[in-house]
Amino acid sequence: MAKALSVDLRRRVVESIEQGMSRRAAAGRYGVSAASAVRWHQQFKATGTVSPRKQGGDRRSKRIEAYAALIVEAITNQPDITLAELQAQLSAQHGVDFAIGTLWRFFERRRITFKKRRRMLPSSSVRM
Repeated sequence: MAKALSVDLRRRVVESIEQGMSRRAAAGRYGVSAASAVRWHQQFKATGTVSPRKQGGDRRSKRIEAYAALIVEAITNQPDITLAELQAQLSAQHGVDFAIGTLWRFFERRRITFKKRRRMLPSSSVRM
């Protein structure tokens, strides 16, 4: 992921805009995109700061977390349910659609695993 540009550069661009320079001209003067100059100026008007926001992180799990109790209840009622079956059940009964990967990450965050059968001991006569 790209690193955010310095606060000093952002401040200089915004100060130029505040002093009357157009956003495109300020962007050209400091070698940044016009879109960045527009966003920085909007952020400055809204918050009073030009410092970059935190990058990365999880921004989408809140949606599935709202249904955590339903999902945990479903696997409690049917411990051998597959992710595809759980996906279909959530869609049919509650009208929500989650991808298989989203469900998988939900269980991974909670360290919930499903072992269908016991692990076999290594065979001494057959290569495993």
